[in-house]
Amino acid sequence: MIFLTLYIDLIGFSIIFPLGPDLLEYYLGLEGRTGVLGVLLGWTDQMAQIFGIENYAPVLFGGVISSFFSILQFIFAPFWGAVSDRRGRRGVLLLTVTGTGVGYLLWLVSGSFWMFLLSRIVSGAFSGNLSVATAAVADVTTRDERSKSMGLVGAAFGLGLVTGPTLGAVAIRFNLLDHFPSLARFGINPFSVPALLALVLCVINLLWISARFKETLTPEMRAQAREPRLRNPITAIFGLEDPAVRRTNLVAFVFSIAFVAMESALTFLTTKRFGYTAKENGILLGFLGLCAIVTQGYIVRRLLRVANEIPVLTSGLAFSAVGLLVIGYSLQPWMLYVGVALLALGSGLVNPSTTGLISLYTSAEEQGRVLGIFRSLSALARAFTPVLAGVVFWRFGSESVFVAGAVLSLMALGLSTTLPRPTK
Repeated sequence: MIFLTLYIDLIGFSIIFPLGPDLLEYYLGLEGRTGVLGVLLGWTDQMAQIFGIENYAPVLFGGVISSFFSILQFIFAPFWGAVSDRRGRRGVLLLTVTGTGVGYLLWLVSGSFWMFLLSRIVSGAFSGNLSVATAAVADVTTRDERSKSMGLVGAAFGLGLVTGPTLGAVAIRFNLLDHFPSLARFGINPFSVPALLALVLCVINLLWISARFKETLTPEMRAQAREPRLRNPITAIFGLEDPAVRRTNLVAFVFSIAFVAMESALTFLTTKRFGYTAKENGILLGFLGLCAIVTQGYIVRRLLRVANEIPVLTSGLAFSAVGLLVIGYSLQPWMLYVGVALLALGSGLVNPSTTGLISLYTSAEEQGRVLGIFRSLSALARAFTPVLAGVVFWRFGSESVFVAGAVLSLMALGLSTTLPRPTK
């Protein structure tokens, strides 16, 4: 039940991924450099000049837009997790999915850039589904099965991120205005079909949760949870009482920076070094996603039957470091695919292990809040890393981002060796 909830949610979330350049071109042609769009473009132009990177403003613009969503995730994920501890998982999932649907509805009628930006803000503020659903997994699994079940969460995440961009790339070919130009006065735009598809998936998810999702927290557990409140996420992170939880969060955050930097720079590298087109990059990213699905859905579950989370985590970080180096110094496409496979294997071992450790170190009545903090750190990495990775790539060379990512993975590996073995 939780797997399908996450899968449907992540398809809708990632439909927008391949549309960034087209979105900028459309709204720039529609509004020029005026209003909110003009202000944002002014910022990105200044940043491009500061870093001495010509023709990089469009990439910076895409990073700034994605940062809005990620920063809101960073702020709200711990809040929704804490609310679910106190009020129950089912109600919060219904609320956040409804809010996400409102965001997609605003995107559907985004005839202006400010309306599109508002749609991203609303969707980001209600993006608590992942942390709440992960907490629900913790509710219904034994401590011995916890990390193996988190592998299924990762598999749903990977499968959704493979399916969503594919659907987005197909849906963008259908422009309602070509057939019904009068709809423009209602805000219908060339991206309304992907938005409509995301909205339909969101409604399906809402109906699915309403019909099938049973509350996983007992009234007694909810009564023991803290009263939720929206607070500074940085304060919440440093306010975590257990040092093992803080260190695991740090390991996951450092690795998230490395992985997001790779995601941001990979298509730049393949285009520059091997002349890849959008089609070939899509195939490569699909291969990365499929490898991650196999690792998190199958391999990690078998490994955790014979080993605890710590050696699985350290092995994953080591594989990731090697994979990043192979990608960075690949001379032939086959070397690139080997590096991507190693990285997918590594990250597929890291993610369920860190999620499982956080859950095992945390008391039952605080799963939502603490896992929400854990998810918010991933959002924080996505808020600033894409822009930073792009600057490093263009200023210091195509290998630089991947070497830096390997160094960060090794730093996380060093930190992970001091983690205590969890009690089961």
